Amino acid sequence: MNELNKRIITSSILLSIIFITFLNIYLLCFLILFVNFLSLDEFNKIYKQIYIKNKNLQFIYFFLTIVYMIYFSLVIILFLIQSFEINKLLIMFILIICISTDIGGFAFGKIIGGKKLTSISPKKTYSGLIGSFITSYLVGLIIYNFMEGKIIINFNIFLYIFLISAISQSGDLFISFFKRKAKIKDTGSILPGHGGILDRMDGMLFAMPIGIIIINTF
Repeated sequence: MNELNKRIITSSILLSIIFITFLNIYLLCFLILFVNFLSLDEFNKIYKQIYIKNKNLQFIYFFLTIVYMIYFSLVIILFLIQSFEINKLLIMFILIICISTDIGGFAFGKIIGGKKLTSISPKKTYSGLIGSFITSYLVGLIIYNFMEGKIIINFNIFLYIFLISAISQSGDLFISFFKRKAKIKDTGSILPGHGGILDRMDGMLFAMPIGIIIINTF
């Protein structure tokens, strides 16, 4: 089974799990806490690998990460508490944009290839960058129109999808930077085709809170 098929299958399984947890706010909160625990564990291993001779930097980076992950969780949970039945659909919409961004970038990059985007992540290409936006727009607009009346975003939908996709890709590069410093390919092996939790959540860690803030602001 090639990497693209593994990614698609893993993403489908993850979406199924998320869908089940979205039926109950307590299940969803448990999932968020569980994912945070796994993410922090992977972050901790990365920091130990990078700053193997500097325990102080290990502690500082890990502490800052804990603070951000708490913020990440609170933004999502408080947003869901406002109106679980409505806002869970918006959360799902952001997740779908992030996942389609990732799949589109991987597929276009593999099929078309071309010039490398950055040395931070050697596998990233300009074709993958364009493919990420194209796929996120196609999937995002289809879902948005299909769920018309249920997903309400008082913000230009084209700009919203662009921002979520762009932030998701930036998050991907951010985690790739730390992986490159740690000299590792993946943050773990729990997710076939993706690696660790951070390999899957990299973009979501930043796109999710910002996507929610935009919705709450406008």
